[in-house]
Amino acid sequence: MRFRPCIDIHNGKIKQIVGGSLTDAGNKAQENFVSTQDGAFFANFYKKDNLKGGHIILLNSKDSEYYEATKSQALLALNAWPEGMQIGGGITADNAKEFLDAGASHVIVTSYVFKDGKINLENLEKIFHVVGKKHLVLDVSCRMRDGKYYVVTDRWQKFTDVEVTPKLLDELSKYCDEFLIHAVDVEGKKQGVEIRLLEMLGDWNGCPVTYAGGVSSFEDIDTIKKLGKNHVDLTIGSALDLFGGQMSYEEVKSRIK
Repeated sequence: MRFRPCIDIHNGKIKQIVGGSLTDAGNKAQENFVSTQDGAFFANFYKKDNLKGGHIILLNSKDSEYYEATKSQALLALNAWPEGMQIGGGITADNAKEFLDAGASHVIVTSYVFKDGKINLENLEKIFHVVGKKHLVLDVSCRMRDGKYYVVTDRWQKFTDVEVTPKLLDELSKYCDEFLIHAVDVEGKKQGVEIRLLEMLGDWNGCPVTYAGGVSSFEDIDTIKKLGKNHVDLTIGSALDLFGGQMSYEEVKSRIK
């Protein structure tokens, strides 16, 4: 299990938000933390500890008036630590190479592949051929509906018909190097992790998987380690003292090795 750091960017600011509160209308989100520091600060902070494989997420749509400001913060982070972090948010086959050239180790893709409620195999093949398996992370972030987990897209606002199962991960892992999975229903709420989702991920033994969502204590870390059978990586946002939370970044580092 590895600790994967994060840089979430919304309206041109480094933030931690409640995932389910994000809306394109008015560029709104319920905020847990807004930093006065820029993307380069956080990238350099993680770089000094060599915490590779974290993710930068652009939380504004390309149509947003804030998109360019958000993108600028992301580029600052990538330039500060070339090959150190992954990037997601509005990535397509048309712009993926731009972000790799700017220093991303991987591009993270959701809505481009999970489109109109289904898996768009044509788009998946396109981006696979542009960046290759070793530079592609598929974001299968999900929410629960009718007792099952379904992939959500468009900044976690839209449900797809794609259920997150071991079979789905088997099929998609042919195309990607890793998976990133936000448990959106608990994302940013600091109220505990999604047990059933972690049990599923722990039972699947394929490419690397990073879990995000709900971590609020060191007991949650122990739960992820146990249920994830020590091969599910994790990221922590709002609960970290870096982002105004109660969990010591230094202690998290020391516990996850």
